[in-house]
Order: sequence, then structure tokens, then C-alpha cells
Amino acid sequence: MNITTERRAIDQTLDTYRDLLDTVTDEQFAETPKDGGWSIAEVYSHVLQATLGASIAIERCINGTCDTSRKGLSLIGRFVLFFRRFPGRVKTPKAEASRMTVSKISKEDARNLIIKCRGRIDTIAPRIADETGIHKIKHTRMGMLNGKQWFRFALIHLKHHLKQIDRIKNKF
Repeated sequence: MNITTERRAIDQTLDTYRDLLDTVTDEQFAETPKDGGWSIAEVYSHVLQATLGASIAIERCINGTCDTSRKGLSLIGRFVLFFRRFPGRVKTPKAEASRMTVSKISKEDARNLIIKCRGRIDTIAPRIADETGIHKIKHTRMGMLNGKQWFRFALIHLKHHLKQIDRIKNKF
């Protein structure tokens, strides 16, 4: 894994999220699709909260303030990290959904969360190369991830939800 390349890709993806805010009206941003599902605002809430959560996991792995484990990735975790994509449309597990509530945030809140995510990535990215890989934190579906794996997951997750936003925008 090339941290510099993945860091650049995260920055570009966060830029895409920022730029997308200028392509929808405030009403479209908050509108729940007629056939159900999340609004664009709720997608932003989810993906940016998850990115912040991943950044905390990365930092804990780097600092060694989490468990050491010989356990590794689940089968789906191996698939996602190897192919750098989720296998189709994936629902958030109920346990995870109850821990991380989504809300209809404003476009200004979304901009501020993007800045916060970028700041966290700026802080932890230079330190990832020093991560030993023995400290891991469990992901609900993907198994035990070390800091580098959490970093890759953050990028994959950010890109995955861009597709969801495109589907929502096409419904307008």
C-alpha cells in the first residue's frame, strides 16, 4: 500500500464531496427520495462521521492504545480491501447504525465536516508508515483492521458513497 497515493486519493475524494455541494440546491440536499432511502444530507452525515471514526481508529492503532491481535480480516474484509470496492450495495449493520446516527445536516455543516476530516487525515497520514500492524480495532463486517487497513477502508468507503449520491441525484 502506498500511503502517499491513498492520501492523495482521499484528498481528491473529499474535494469531490466539497464540489458536489455546489451542484445541488439546499432543498435537493435535504430531500428524501420518493422511493425511500437517505437524502444526500444523510449520506454526507454518515460518510463523514464514518471517516472521522476511521481516523480515530487509525490514530489508536498508531499510538498502540488498542488491543494487539492475531485475528485478521473477515472474508468480506479481504474482498473489500483487495478489490478496493464493496460487493454491490451494502446496508449498514443495525448495531453500527444505532451507534452512528445519521441526520439531515446542512450544506454548511457538511463543509465543516469535510474540513474536519481533512484535518484529521493531515494529522495521521504522516504517521501511518510507522504503524506496526499489530494493534487492531474490529470493524463490524470487515474483521480486525490495523491502521493502514482502516486508512484504505476510509478511502473505499468515501468513494462507495459517491455512487449512492449519484443515484439520489438522478432521481431529481
